[in-house]
Amino acid sequence: MSDGARSLVEAPSARRLPPVDHVALASIALVVVGGIYFAAHLPARPSVAPSAGLLAGAVALLLANLVMLSRIRPFAWRLFRRVAGWALLAYALIAGMLELVFILDQTRGFALLLLTLMLVVFAVDIPVLFAFSVARYQPVDERLPA
Repeated sequence: MSDGARSLVEAPSARRLPPVDHVALASIALVVVGGIYFAAHLPARPSVAPSAGLLAGAVALLLANLVMLSRIRPFAWRLFRRVAGWALLAYALIAGMLELVFILDQTRGFALLLLTLMLVVFAVDIPVLFAFSVARYQPVDERLPA
């Protein structure tokens, strides 16, 4: 590998970036565990406290992730937005289909709200994870506007 090619490969990964990918995975794990716990107790009336607590933790991690992302300079923001946009479209469709399943299963009230919020966190977390994982290894031309 030539020195020029090596610097393109090594330079982006040599930068110290916040643990956005690890925090996103933790948030996804909290939402999945909360959703599985809640769904495992349906159609009976499950206790909402464990799932609501896990959802609150996932939302806090997602917000922390977005703050960490907003502070990264320089970064391949153009590629990040492209990957995140398409992944968000795909996961919004997936979350919409799951929401329809909940509605057709006649899930109502607070249970539906809780599951919907879990789907929203899930549908935002995964595109952030994908986009960060792709953009972090891309070379950044600091002269181009983000």
